[in-house]
Amino acid sequence: MSENSVFQPHRIILALIAVAAVLAMALNMDWSWLPKYAPDILKALWITVALLVSSIIAGIFLAIPIGLVQVTGPRPLAWLALSFCTLIRGTPILLQMWVLYYGLGSLFPYMPGLRQSWIWPWLIEAWPYAFVALTLSFAGYEGEVMRGAFKGVPRGELEAAEAMGMHPFTILRRIWLPRAVQRVLPTLGGEFILQLKATPLVATIAVVDVFAIFGRIRQETFIVYEPLLMLALIYLILAGAITFGFRLLEKKLPSE
Repeated sequence: MSENSVFQPHRIILALIAVAAVLAMALNMDWSWLPKYAPDILKALWITVALLVSSIIAGIFLAIPIGLVQVTGPRPLAWLALSFCTLIRGTPILLQMWVLYYGLGSLFPYMPGLRQSWIWPWLIEAWPYAFVALTLSFAGYEGEVMRGAFKGVPRGELEAAEAMGMHPFTILRRIWLPRAVQRVLPTLGGEFILQLKATPLVATIAVVDVFAIFGRIRQETFIVYEPLLMLALIYLILAGAITFGFRLLEKKLPSE
């Protein structure tokens, strides 16, 4: 049996335990509340997934230049990028979210003309602040990861491309960036899961994500264990999908 086989004994045992747990939950617990709240759960789940995916995509687009500029300079930009990563990594994301929503958001109503601008309907919503906070947090952590990845690419490969007369942007696009991403790919799956586990914090600024909706269910029905177990199952499924996707991606990409 190969090492990567799906039918390894420990995986079979874990699958049987999961099936038994689901059956026990389905047969012995009170799920009478589920049909009533199912539409709200699906809507909140969509909000969670949308925040997760959008903040990761935006965060990666920020992390690449943040990591690159720390390696290539110029020095003032490298210092700014390092300061940003230090600030983000050194403070809790919950604090960052509250500063944006309760701090910066409370100043916007006092800015002249802002209420009449096209951006005002966005500024009075909570989810843009959640998106920005999650994006900046992801960019701060991944920017430092990308810095190490860019530095880890063998210098000889870049010098060979320069000797062939490649434009610096072409070198970055075709050699440096793909090699850096290849190096960090095994760790990105874990970072994506950490980002997923950070999304419940948006409930603290009135974003009704999947975590918040199950909190409301517990308050309204006075049922505790069933909503919590279902919430845990949802996060496990999402984390499992991320892990499975990265395993497939790692198999498709060539090894070093």
